[in-house]
Amino acid sequence: MAIEIERKFLVDADRWQALSKPQAAMLEQGYITTDPERTVRIRIAGETAWLTVKGLTNGASRTEIECGIPVATAGELLQAFALNSIRKRRYTIDHEDHTWEVDEFLGDNEGLIVAELELETEDALFTKPEWVTDEVTHDARYFNAVLARHPFKTWTIP
Repeated sequence: MAIEIERKFLVDADRWQALSKPQAAMLEQGYITTDPERTVRIRIAGETAWLTVKGLTNGASRTEIECGIPVATAGELLQAFALNSIRKRRYTIDHEDHTWEVDEFLGDNEGLIVAELELETEDALFTKPEWVTDEVTHDARYFNAVLARHPFKTWTIP
C-alpha cells in the first residue's frame, strides 16, 4: 500500500494575494465516510475524478489508496453517498525542488488558505516559501474531512 507523507501549513493571505500564481484547478470533494481510521473521498477536478481511501494519520504519514474513476461516476457517488463536501481552488507552486499545493477554500470554508507539501520521509528537509506561516500538520481541524463537517466559518478563534 502507498504511504502519503504530507505536511500542512497556513498561508499568509496578503503575501499570497500579491504572488503571481498559475491557473488554479477547481476541486469538489465529498466524503462517504470520515471515520479517522478510514476516510473515503470522491474528488472531481475538471475532467478528472478519483476515489481515495485514507487510513489513520500517524505523525505526518498515512496509508493512501487512490484510483481514477469516470467523472460521471464520481458525480453520481457524490450525489448519492457523500455525507458532506468541500470546494476549493488548488494552485500548484514549485519552490526549491518541492511542489506545494495551495488550497483556497470556498463556501463555508472561505477565508482559509492551506499549503500542503508531500515528502519522501517525515524528516525530509525543505525550505518554506515566504507566504507559508504556521504548521498545522497535527491539528485535525485542518484535515479536509474535518473541514467538510466543521467548516472554518463556524470556528471560534481567540
